[in-house]
Amino acid sequence: MKNIAIIVPETSIMQAIADPRYMFTAANEFLKSEGKRPLFNVELVGLKKQVTLMNDRVTVHPDKTIDEVKEVDLIFIPAISGDLHVAIEKNKEFYPWIVSQHEKGAEVASLCIGAFLLAATGLLDGKKCSTHWLSANDFRDMFPQVELIDGSIISDENGIYSSGGANSYWSLLLYLLEKYTSRETAILASKFFAVDIDRDSQNKYMMFKGQRNHKDDAIKKVQDYIEANIEEKMTIDELAAMVAVGRRSFERRFKDATNNTLIEYIQRVKIEAAKRALETSRKNIAEVMFGVGYTDTKAFRDLFKRITGLTPIEYRNKYNKMSMEVTEELV
Repeated sequence: MKNIAIIVPETSIMQAIADPRYMFTAANEFLKSEGKRPLFNVELVGLKKQVTLMNDRVTVHPDKTIDEVKEVDLIFIPAISGDLHVAIEKNKEFYPWIVSQHEKGAEVASLCIGAFLLAATGLLDGKKCSTHWLSANDFRDMFPQVELIDGSIISDENGIYSSGGANSYWSLLLYLLEKYTSRETAILASKFFAVDIDRDSQNKYMMFKGQRNHKDDAIKKVQDYIEANIEEKMTIDELAAMVAVGRRSFERRFKDATNNTLIEYIQRVKIEAAKRALETSRKNIAEVMFGVGYTDTKAFRDLFKRITGLTPIEYRNKYNKMSMEVTEELV
C-alpha cells in the first residue's frame, strides 16, 4: 500500500486538493475492477484539524495533522492563491515536516503554483522546476537558486516533481499514477477524466509578459521601443546606442533586468504579437509574418513553433473563431 499525503495549506485552492484525491481513489477502483488489490491510501494532512479556504467560504477537515503521520510515500503540495509571500509565511510549519519526510524516502510533488511552497522548503535548490507560466517572473525573483523551466508541463528531479499551470497538473497526476501502477491504468484514468496523456508543454497557452519589475530605466526604455515597433528589424548595437550604453554592458544589464537575452526578448514580443493577430484577425500567415518584421517563412514558422509548440496554421485553427467559421462554411 502506498501512503499519499495531500497537504492542506492555508490559502490553497480547493480543486487542487480534491483532484489528486479523486485521481488516486479512482485508481483504487480501477484496480479493484481488474481483480487487483487497491494500492493507495490517500489522506488529507494539515497543520490543524480544520482549515478554511476561499475567504472562509469552504472548510476542510484533514484526516490527520502532520504530527500524526507516521509514514508517507508521496506528498502533494496543491496550488495556492493570493499574495504568494503571505502564503509562504502562513505555511512555514509544513516545511520541516516535508523535508523530514523526503529524507525518509517520501517523494514530493507540487501542483501549479504550489511550486512556491515546494521551493520554500529548499528541496528545489539547484534543481529544475515547473510552475504556472503567469507566475514565472515572480518565481525567478523569489527563488533564483531554482532553475525554472519555461513552458514545461512536468519536471522530475529524482523524486521531486512539479507541474505547469492550471489543468497541467493533471498531466503530472497521470505521470505519477503510471509510475506507481502501469501504463494501462494511466490510460484508463486519462479516458475516465478526459485528460490528454503525455502532454509535455504549456507553451501554446503562454502569454509573454516582459519582466518590468526592475529599476533599470534604460532597459525599460528599450523594452518600450521594442514593444512599440514590432514590425521593425532591430540590432543589438542600435538598441544599445539608443540608451548610450556599450554593447557588452547593455546585453548584461538587459539579461539581469528581464531574465531574457535581448534576442530572446525581441523574438518573444514579436511572436506574442503574431499570436494576437492569428487569434483575432482574418490576416493570412504571410501578412501576420510581415506585420511582425519577418520575411523568411521557414524561419518564422520554426521560431513560432519553438515558442508556442504549434505551427502558425495550427495555432490559428485552434484559437481563431473566425477561421473555424470559415472552415465550417467551406464544409
